[in-house]
Formats: sequence, structure tokens, C-alpha cells
Amino acid sequence: MAESSRDAVLARIRQSLAQPAPLPPRPDFAAPVHPPLNNSDVVVAFAESFQRVGGEFYYCESLEHLAVQLAGFQKRQQVGAPYVWEPQLQALLRTSGVAFRADETEFVEQADLSLTSCEALVARTGSVLVSAATASGRRLSIYPDQHLVLARPSQVVAEIGEALRVVQARFGAQMPSMVSLTTGPSRTADIEKTLVLGAHGPRRLALFLLEDDAENLPL
Repeated sequence: MAESSRDAVLARIRQSLAQPAPLPPRPDFAAPVHPPLNNSDVVVAFAESFQRVGGEFYYCESLEHLAVQLAGFQKRQQVGAPYVWEPQLQALLRTSGVAFRADETEFVEQADLSLTSCEALVARTGSVLVSAATASGRRLSIYPDQHLVLARPSQVVAEIGEALRVVQARFGAQMPSMVSLTTGPSRTADIEKTLVLGAHGPRRLALFLLEDDAENLPL
């Protein structure tokens, strides 16, 4: 009697079940999770990643160059002096001859520009790690329409984990009440998939990277 189609299918199933399924390859848990950075120089890799996510990057080789870069930014964006609340940044800007607003007068109404320091810069993602431990608190990196960051090449690390370890080493058990990774300007496309900048924070993020040996005032 000829074998029916049903019998043929069942025979193939029985044959397949009789052979053990191959095991998936065992993962190498010691291998890096991410591939190597596109550039072996972490500072260059950060600059590329930072611009790729929408940040504006400015290299400053000296205090004079910093003053020129800041003035150019303010002129292009047609904004006034930034709010700066960190004493060390204020001292650096005074040395550079850059005007800033040190008080909180009319901050809510006129907070179009702020300048803060940061804890670390992450080359992998182009992120800026900020915390509430500085005099800038939570507000200066969130509320103003445009956020400027002043940092050093020595603050650049390759991965997010390294940046978090920098914070842990600095503060120990007294961790800041807020630690935030900022990756590009604030944006959302929740409504009708239309990209909107500045929805939950600054619509523009710019970083000024000042050489470590430009002067002896730490950030």
C-alpha cells in the first residue's frame, strides 16, 4: 500500500526528533561587549560621537581661544551672557575676559543660556555626564534653552562604565543626588513622529574642550 502524505510527514518528524538538536555556540563572557572605538584616540572618538548625536563641538587651545569661541557662539545664536554659578568656572571666565551672569536674577524669564562643568565625557556614545554636586545644581543643565559645557581632554573616557567609576571614585559614599548622561540636545518624536527639539531640556548642547595645560585653574 502506498505511503500516504500524512505518513510521510510523520516519518520525517520522527526522524528529526531522533537526532539531537545542535547546541548554540557558548558565548565568550570575557570578550568586550562593544567593538573597538572607531578611533584609537578617545578624544577624537568623543568629538565624532558627540557631533553625530547633534552636539556642537568647539576645541579651545587657550583661554584666549575659549573667549573667541564663546563670543562667536553668542553672536551666531544671538544670546546674551550665560548663567554661570560654579565659582571655578567664574574665575576661569574672569581670567578669559568673558562676561557671565553669576546671580539668579530673572533666571526663569531669561535663562536662554547656561555654562556648566561636567563629571566626564563618554567617547562611545558622545554623552556628557553631569551631576548635581556642583553649584550649577540640577537647573543649569536642564532649564535653559541652550546648554554650554566646559570640559578638559583628560575627562574623556571610552565607556559609560568608566564614567560612572570616575564619579564613584570622586564622591565615594556621598554620591550626588542626581547623575545624568546627556546625549545630544533634548528631543522627542512622540507626537505624530515629528522631531521636536527642546521638549524636555535644552534644544542646543555645545561643548567647549579646553586644553588641560591652558592654565592652572581646575574645572
